Amino acid sequence: MNIIVVGLNHKTAPIEVREKVAFDGPKLDEAIHVLKDSSEVKENIILSTCNRVEIYAGVSETDAGTESIKCFISDFHNVPKDLLDKSLYIHREKEAIRHMFRVASSLDSMVLGEPQILGQLKDSFDTALKNKTTGVFLNKLMRKSVSVAKRIRTETKIAESAVSISFAAVELAKKIFDDLSTKSFMLIGAGEMAELAARHLINSGVKDVYVTNRTAARAEELADEFHGKAIPFENFTQELKHTDIVICSTGAPHYILEKSQMQKIMKERKQRSMFIIDISVPRNIDPAINDVDNVYLYDVDNLQGIVETNMGEREKEAEKAEKIVDEEIGSFLKWTASLTATPTIVALRSRAEVIRQEELEKTLKKMGPMEEVKIRSIEQLTASIVNKLIHPPTAALKSEEDNKEQMLDIVRKLFNLEIESDNNDKT
Repeated sequence: MNIIVVGLNHKTAPIEVREKVAFDGPKLDEAIHVLKDSSEVKENIILSTCNRVEIYAGVSETDAGTESIKCFISDFHNVPKDLLDKSLYIHREKEAIRHMFRVASSLDSMVLGEPQILGQLKDSFDTALKNKTTGVFLNKLMRKSVSVAKRIRTETKIAESAVSISFAAVELAKKIFDDLSTKSFMLIGAGEMAELAARHLINSGVKDVYVTNRTAARAEELADEFHGKAIPFENFTQELKHTDIVICSTGAPHYILEKSQMQKIMKERKQRSMFIIDISVPRNIDPAINDVDNVYLYDVDNLQGIVETNMGEREKEAEKAEKIVDEEIGSFLKWTASLTATPTIVALRSRAEVIRQEELEKTLKKMGPMEEVKIRSIEQLTASIVNKLIHPPTAALKSEEDNKEQMLDIVRKLFNLEIESDNNDKT
C-alpha cells in the first residue's frame, strides 16, 4: 500500500478555485462513493474546509493512483485539469505522512495553532468510516495524526497566545479583571470584529451585556442574540458608569467619547477600573482618555502589536512541534515496516513449522515407542533450533532498512514462500 495526498489550500489556490472544488454537504457522500469505486484507490478520506481540499489515499501504484485522483476531482467538479494542475500539490509516502501530521496539528493552517482543523479532520475520518472507505492503513494513520496533534498541544504552547484582534481583546480583559463573570460589558456599534470579541467575552463568563447602536433595530437584534439589554445610542455615556468593559466599533468620523466625559464617568464609578477597546478606524474614543486614572484604553494598532508578538511566540513553539512531528513519523514508519513484512514473516514461520513437524514425525516413527517426557524434549529441541534459525531473517525484515523490498524478495525466494497478495484489496 502506498500513501499519497492530493490537494490544494489557501497557499496554492485562490478562493475562486477552492470554492469550485469544495466537497460540501451531499457532495461529500456522493464523492466518497465515486472515489471508492476507483480501481486505483484502495482507501480514501476527503477533507474539505474553507481553506483546503485534500484527498488522503492508499493506492496500489503511486503514479496511477495520483492521476486517478486528479481526474476524479476534475470530472466530479467539472473543472479543467490544466486549471487544477496549477494549484494541486502531491505528497507521497513519508512526505504524505508528514503533511497529514502537520495539518492535524495546525502547522499548515492559515492561523498557526488554530484548533478547528483537528475537529474538521476527525469529522472527515468519521465520514470515511461510516462509508467504509478506509482500511488498516489509513485508520492507523488518521488515529496517529490525531494523537500527534494532541501531543503537540500538550507539550508546546502553540495554541496558548491570542492571534486574532477579537481574542486578543478578551485576553487583555482577563489580565485586567480576575473574574469576568462579575463584570458588565457594553458593545458600541456593530463591527464584525467587535461582535466577535463580544461573543468571546460572553463565552468567557460575562453576564451583564449592554448593546447600543445608531440603528435601534440592530441594537435590539444583537441584544436579543447576546441575552442583553439595548441602550439608546444618545444615552450610552450615562450607562458607562455601570460598565466595566467597553468595545467600540462604529462608523463615526469623530470621537464619540472624550476625556472630559470619561473623567466625569470615573468619578461616578468611584474610580473602579474600566477597560476600553476601540476597534474603530478612524478611532471613536479620544486617545487622551488613556491618561485618566484606572482607565485602560487600547486601539486596533495596540491589539495588532499584541497579535504579532503572540504570533512570534507561536512560531517559536512551532519549531518544537516540528521536532515532535519528525519523531512521530519515525514511529509510524516502524509500524508500516512491520506491516509490510508481516505476511512474509508469517509465511516463513509457517514454512519452518511445517518442515519441523514433518521431520519430527519421521524421526519419532523410526525411534519406535518412547516415553512422553523424551518426546516433549525432542519437540522442544527442534522448536528451539527452528526459532534460532529464523530469528535473524525475521529481525532483519522488521527493521527499517531502505532495501526492505529487496530483502523481502530474497527471503521469499530462499525459502520458496508463497505470499497471498490480498493486502491491497478494497476494505
